[in-house]
Amino acid sequence: MIKLSKSEEQLMEYIWQKEKAFMKDLIESFPDPKPASTTVATLLKRMTDKGVIAFNQYGNSREYYPLIKKADYFSNHVSGMIKSYFDDSVLQFASFFTRESNLSRSQLEELKKIIDSEIKKKK
Repeated sequence: MIKLSKSEEQLMEYIWQKEKAFMKDLIESFPDPKPASTTVATLLKRMTDKGVIAFNQYGNSREYYPLIKKADYFSNHVSGMIKSYFDDSVLQFASFFTRESNLSRSQLEELKKIIDSEIKKKK
């Protein structure tokens, strides 16, 4: 399972949003105060080494793009959390999430609709 640091996840979020981006575009995505270009370059190098992004070289410039989908990354992340904290039981996780997340009645009803829809697909 690929694990990104919080800084790498934030940068990855900008790459997913843009789909393709040069370093200057990524730096612009950050709120002020902007990180140093050396910091972003280090993060991009680490993320390239981890195999989550790649780049096309245009002269001295690199255009970065994601190698993994956001949904796949977070799905793996959640699966790892369920394995570690909920004895690999999705049911225990769902039960905990539903009780502890302070969802409003309308949010719980929306969640129920999603579950009911998935149940219908399984018939």
